[in-house]
Amino acid sequence: MNLKPGVGKTTSAVWLAHALHESGLSPLLVDGDPAASALRWSELAEGFPFPVIALPVGDVHRRVNDFLGSRQAVVLDAPQLEDHPRIARSIMRYAGEWIVPVTPAPIELDRMAPIRGEMADVQSLRAEPARTVVLLNRTNRPDATRTGPDADAREALTERGFELLDTQIARLDLYAQSFGSPVQAKGSAYMDLADELIKRQEEA
Repeated sequence: MNLKPGVGKTTSAVWLAHALHESGLSPLLVDGDPAASALRWSELAEGFPFPVIALPVGDVHRRVNDFLGSRQAVVLDAPQLEDHPRIARSIMRYAGEWIVPVTPAPIELDRMAPIRGEMADVQSLRAEPARTVVLLNRTNRPDATRTGPDADAREALTERGFELLDTQIARLDLYAQSFGSPVQAKGSAYMDLADELIKRQEEA
């Protein structure tokens, strides 16, 4: 989830769903964006090895379980909060883990304060609080380091009270140009992301 479009929400959702599938889980991918980019991607790729459903509605949290069946994981691609707040907030009411993809750039970091406010509002509607975490996306280096703009962004977000995933996603054509193509997550940072999220779920 994020306030703005263009931060890599759909790319991250699609790649993560594939990584979960390749990890041996059976995910359901829910496309909650009225633009239906994830659904269109699956169509262009002649189908994904897991179901993709479109639910761009304001009561996603009431409907997802109707499609879940025996699926072991649900990845929800939320639309930007600024344009589709009812849908995004409904997704946040359902999801146990909120992942905020953020590019390590000053303008993106500046948007985190209003995101925190949105998260606090939706947390108050939940019976149990969701886990919230930031995913550094389109970074300058593939791995976390102690120097450079990626490290500076990590430090700035940590100082503001955000928890960050250890995994970060580098700025690579492999991801940026993948829309509409079949996805092979093995060996990618998204496999590391899936592993980290699975461990977080087990610990929770």
